[in-house]
Amino acid sequence: MIVAVIFAAHLIFSLLIFTKKWQDEGIAAAFLNVALVGILFSVGWSITGIIAKALLDQKGFGLYFDRDTFSLALLSAGEYFFYRMYFKDLFSSDHNITEADMEKQ
Repeated sequence: MIVAVIFAAHLIFSLLIFTKKWQDEGIAAAFLNVALVGILFSVGWSITGIIAKALLDQKGFGLYFDRDTFSLALLSAGEYFFYRMYFKDLFSSDHNITEADMEKQ
């Protein structure tokens, strides 16, 4: 169940990034950013899987929080901080329109 929530959160985040980048920069940038999210997810899951295998046995912490769920949770925490820096324009609450933004419109 926890794994499904993590996958759903990644899907929603990918759709959010796709929509935002499509509106701001175009369809090519949207696909590139979604590809970046997908690549970081797959490579990051492999790396955190190695870490989880070194720390836990297959059962993990219980029925719903096994080793794979632990590695996905570890990945999601790392991705949160990375995407917070990489997509800082998406997460900032400062949405002042500058003159350069007006020319783009």
